[in-house]
Amino acid sequence: MKKGLFVTLEGPDGSGKSTQLTLLYDFLKERGYDAVVTREPGGTVISEKIRDLLLDKRHSEMDGRTEALLYAAARAQHVVEVIKPALARGEVVICDRFIDSSIAYQGYGRKLGGDVNIINEFAVAGCIPDITFLFRLDPEVGKSRIDEKNRDRLESEKTEFYAEVLRGYSELETIYKSRIIGIDAGGSVEEIHNMVIKHIEPALKEKYDVK
Repeated sequence: MKKGLFVTLEGPDGSGKSTQLTLLYDFLKERGYDAVVTREPGGTVISEKIRDLLLDKRHSEMDGRTEALLYAAARAQHVVEVIKPALARGEVVICDRFIDSSIAYQGYGRKLGGDVNIINEFAVAGCIPDITFLFRLDPEVGKSRIDEKNRDRLESEKTEFYAEVLRGYSELETIYKSRIIGIDAGGSVEEIHNMVIKHIEPALKEKYDVK
């Protein structure tokens, strides 16, 4: 049975997820919580190797189904090796992207639909986030924050692709409104962090009840 708190951060590239992840981790450590920071795709040796395959710009011929399956494979290993053990120890797991990314990017962006949900339900084996922070930002604004020469294969996609990704995130926020907290990523770093803390504190109190 899950003992810890599973927190995920979602949103388009360039939305400031990494900055907010670091601030949240620091907040938790200052309050005495045991926290683990991880990312997707990645988080384990096997998953990081799959990440290299997925994001390499030289692999432009990769089919959408191949992409979706590779993300799910990396996630399955990540869940078994890192996330579930940390939660079983009662730790707070903060993950940069998780299943919602696959649904938005491959389900909507690649137009693979519900098949993405099916393969990822198999991959996560019931391991679903307790709370997800969705940083809302215009994809074009996000892309402009990333130097073109440093963009990976996904970050180099066209505007039309990212418009579908954004639509996917919006629909997920509506479907899972009890789990997904939408935050305007156009605000200042401090404003966004304060919003995250406002929502994470009740979840921590409910889960641990002693902090």
